[in-house]
Amino acid sequence: MKIKVEKPDRAAVIDMETCPIWEKEESVFGWQYDEPETCLLIEGEVTVRCEDGEAVSFGAGDLVVFPKGLSCEWEITKPVRKYYRFG
Repeated sequence: MKIKVEKPDRAAVIDMETCPIWEKEESVFGWQYDEPETCLLIEGEVTVRCEDGEAVSFGAGDLVVFPKGLSCEWEITKPVRKYYRFG
């Protein structure tokens, strides 16, 4: 399962700005995606480590898509604020 990270175009940013905001301090925690998630980081830096050994890093300004069924560990190295949408 692959995590997709890209720089969004203006239309994608406007679309994500209608979504709820999630915030989290520096921390490490496990997570399982029961459905796909798309998020746009407003602030912060994160490295996500997948069960298959893949590690993906992203930060402010990145649009990230997590696939359904992904099991991973989040390491937040700078506090995060992000817009998010499931499904």
